[in-house]
Amino acid sequence: MSGDTAAIALIGDELLSGKVVDENAVLLIRDLRELGVTLRRVVILPDVVDEIAESVRALSAGYTHVFTSGGVGPTHDDLTMEGIARAFGTRVVRHPLLEQMLRAHYQERLQERNLRMSEVPEGANLVAGEGTTWPVVAYRNVYILPGVPQIFRRKWLAIRERFRQAPFQLRCVYTDLDEGLIAHHLDHIVATHPDVQVGSYPKLDEPSYRVKITIESKSAPAVIAASEALVALLGPGALRVE
Repeated sequence: MSGDTAAIALIGDELLSGKVVDENAVLLIRDLRELGVTLRRVVILPDVVDEIAESVRALSAGYTHVFTSGGVGPTHDDLTMEGIARAFGTRVVRHPLLEQMLRAHYQERLQERNLRMSEVPEGANLVAGEGTTWPVVAYRNVYILPGVPQIFRRKWLAIRERFRQAPFQLRCVYTDLDEGLIAHHLDHIVATHPDVQVGSYPKLDEPSYRVKITIESKSAPAVIAASEALVALLGPGALRVE
């Protein structure tokens, strides 16, 4: 499929140890689909600077947009900014506007460690969004978001519309035939309709059908043509199209 692609990097030992269950990727996966962006990869990384750097560097080169989650607070294990700076051969510096905002926010409660949250890769941009006073830090095509779900959601929703693309078109074909019986038909659709993606999903506990087949593309005519061709191949085995 044509259009923008994306990758998500979730950063934090707590995710790999099971201490915390991720919520942020779930939100991004759903929203990127709705925005018409093709998500191609999700990775979970430990709080290790070199591993963050290596992964972010590769993801940035391979996809249109990269979204990171986690590792941007004031504590010893918040290493995302350093990892991203190392990925691109730059250094971490204190951003004057972020420092000003942090000082105004904390006032007399300010601790020196709070100012770590003003540190960004040198050359980073601040992306303003609607509905929040705190900008999102971006370096090239990498958008650096916090790990706390409530803050992540607020920042993501403020910038999400800048990523909107042409929407995906989807049709679902339901059949009472087993996957083994329809596999050659799906092969034919894949070979003869290269502009669509075809998925096959058995449902063992569903009495009304056995397999749900999805046909999707950014081209509505391509989806219609492929789904009609599949229905013709399935014959009476095609129960309904939605």
